[in-house]
Amino acid sequence: EVDGVKYINDSKATNVNAVWFALDSFHVPVTLILGGRDKGNDYSELESQIREKVHTVIAIGESKDRVEEQLGNVAPNFVRVETMGGAVRAAQKGAKRGEVVLLSPACASFDMFDSYEHRGKIFKDEVNKL
Repeated sequence: EVDGVKYINDSKATNVNAVWFALDSFHVPVTLILGGRDKGNDYSELESQIREKVHTVIAIGESKDRVEEQLGNVAPNFVRVETMGGAVRAAQKGAKRGEVVLLSPACASFDMFDSYEHRGKIFKDEVNKL
């Protein structure tokens, strides 16, 4: 937690279904970090959860274009970034006390990281720099 914002590492959520259930568990506004190596996901399956719970989608990794194509107009804010550090900093700018920043990528990690564990570690390292 940084400045009253909870940062949650759900890097293991490598498919849309896992992200849907992760979002379903929150009752506060969410900034969602989404993307990586695409696995043929239909990101539009997240549309209802994003409309209800997410104020910002931050797209990262090889799937950025596909995520933007399917979800770019769903959340009030959509941000594209190149690095996990950029994602965490963009999330910090938009998140307010009492909210959640959720890394729940719906994608494999191998475009930028060695594994989902490595992706999660880099996320935690970047949060610790805030």
